[in-house]
Amino acid sequence: MPWREVSVVDQRREFVRLAMQEGVNRRELCRRFGISSTVGYKWLDRFAAGETELADHSRRPLASPARSDAAIEAAVLAVRDAHPVWGARKIARCLARTRQHVPAVSTVHAILQRHGRVPPPAGTPGQPYRRFEKQAPNLLWQMDFKGHMPLGDGASCHPLTMIDDHSRFALCLAACANEQGTTVKMHLQTTFRRYGLPEAVFVDNGGPWGFTLDEPWTRLGVWLLKLGVGVIHSRPYHPQSRGKNERFHRTLKAEVFAFERFRNLAAVQRTLDRWRDVYNLDRPHEALDQEVPASRYRPSMRPMPDRLPEVEYDDCEIVRSVSTTKAYVSFKGRLWKVPQAFRGERLAIRPLSTDGRYGIFFAAHQIATIDLTNHQSVSHVSEQASSMSPG
Repeated sequence: MPWREVSVVDQRREFVRLAMQEGVNRRELCRRFGISSTVGYKWLDRFAAGETELADHSRRPLASPARSDAAIEAAVLAVRDAHPVWGARKIARCLARTRQHVPAVSTVHAILQRHGRVPPPAGTPGQPYRRFEKQAPNLLWQMDFKGHMPLGDGASCHPLTMIDDHSRFALCLAACANEQGTTVKMHLQTTFRRYGLPEAVFVDNGGPWGFTLDEPWTRLGVWLLKLGVGVIHSRPYHPQSRGKNERFHRTLKAEVFAFERFRNLAAVQRTLDRWRDVYNLDRPHEALDQEVPASRYRPSMRPMPDRLPEVEYDDCEIVRSVSTTKAYVSFKGRLWKVPQAFRGERLAIRPLSTDGRYGIFFAAHQIATIDLTNHQSVSHVSEQASSMSPG
């Protein structure tokens, strides 16, 4: 017959029964049960006082004068339940706006732990990276699509995000049906009209702002240059160079898309509009010393023009108009290919330092090179030097 597994409480009861027997050497009995004489006599005293179960007593003190009152705990939990992924720092800063007595961050964290609101840490943190930040709002906007997700009506949603590099202010959160340049341009026009023009936008190398050696320019990039907005591309395969936007996407996923499934684009947009207000106006941001993004953002002093400016060249320059159907310019009796994005545009041809070499320029931007010493077509010049950190 196998031995029966005995609980700790059962062992204590057996010890007490044996120790109460007349003539038993209690210290020897303690040794056999693997406990100290102090512990053994403690159980004997509790049994003599009337306890029969001999279970562990709670270690909670009879009084906790330093513990938060119920009202503060309820306030902490209310904020946490409204924003399930906010940590103690954000919750403490949020409470400071409405309450006279605010618990310390450590106290808020203890409340969250006590009520089972703190999940275990997820994985090992990565290697540290160098953080950059522009000195003022509107010097740089970061723009990207946050992948795509299926909707209940069978369509897909492609969330378009734009954030200001300095303030982390979310300028645009749009539920898009696609990732086409015309769609991005429409949302940029709306955003520019409200917040003005930035100095530059920082994007990756995917569509619609793509960056390839074959076609380094896009129609969207040309439109931005006409507005005086520079386009900076991140280094290929280096998403860490656009850390703010990547971090923003993780926050968006954790606070919005992890909790709800959407039927259509309209439902997504309603939720994004509500969350954008919370993110900009209410949600403390750790990188901003727990201030909200709206506290650091100011609209640009450069308004969106009513009409798209035309590129102007000096009278003495060699200027060519590109056909709307074929991307070529005529020079020295030959046709020279230019990027497709400049069809219908006016370009200037300017001599370079080397004999027989000319640059093809769109305003101040060189987009291609002509070399009369060989018979090959014009070679492209990159739209913007790729940069791991535009700071």
